[in-house]
Amino acid sequence: MDVIYAALHRRQSAGPVPSGEAAGAAEAAEVAEVDKAGEAAEVRAVLWAHARPDDGLQHITVRSEADRVDLLVYLASRDPAVDQDTLSRAHVLIARGHQASPLMRRRYQPPAPPGC
Repeated sequence: MDVIYAALHRRQSAGPVPSGEAAGAAEAAEVAEVDKAGEAAEVRAVLWAHARPDDGLQHITVRSEADRVDLLVYLASRDPAVDQDTLSRAHVLIARGHQASPLMRRRYQPPAPPGC
């Protein structure tokens, strides 16, 4: 099993809102007053909901911090000679969840590609 650390950084309440979504006081308050345990559960649920069998997802640990959520993504090991690397697999999963979830797009900046 491979374990990857990643983080999703919060959008600033005064920052840009993704296209197609309205900014308002409710969204700004949501980012500022998020229940940490509830937020971690929401992020975990989004990632599980958008995981595919070929991702090899085994477990996700999420911890909410003031400016980000920290993720430990546990993926089934694969032969590196025939498959994309583990960092790329984790990034694809997190990016897919971020893109598919209005809540995550509103709350967090897009995940940075590996190596950035």
